[in-house]
Amino acid sequence: MTRRTDRYHVSKNNSLWHIYQTVPFFKVVKNFIVIEIARITPFLSVKNWLYRTFLHMNVGAKTAFALKVTPDLMFPEKISVGSNCVIGFNTTLLTHEYLIDEYRLGDIQIGDNVMIGAQSLVLPGVTIGDGAVVSAMTLVHKDVPAGTFVGGNPMQVIREETQKEKET
Repeated sequence: MTRRTDRYHVSKNNSLWHIYQTVPFFKVVKNFIVIEIARITPFLSVKNWLYRTFLHMNVGAKTAFALKVTPDLMFPEKISVGSNCVIGFNTTLLTHEYLIDEYRLGDIQIGDNVMIGAQSLVLPGVTIGDGAVVSAMTLVHKDVPAGTFVGGNPMQVIREETQKEKET
């Protein structure tokens, strides 16, 4: 399955040299400052307020971002996290990829009651369904169905939702 990203081709130099044609410089500076403050703030409600207010992220009630979590620096507004989620220590949520001939942008949609383990990396264009669990140090490169337990690099399904879990 391909991730849902918009692709933008560039010519001459690699796409990262076109960065300030795709995102304003002062937006990057502002986002950097807000993200660095949030990464070290131990107050969950303050982090959520910073993300909602200054980065325009959609963050559900009672979601907890652990220390050192890094939302996308260029396009954090493309991240949506449901309610009652845990985003583990030092996890990165990327909504952009700068490659040689192109750059790609894609939303990250994280459902309700999702657990993402420490030091995971979520790539652009990925949806993680309600109640999913992502083990620590996982490269999330494709969608994770609701209620599924995944892990590894490359990410693999460890356990799928059972019928009993579907009924509750």
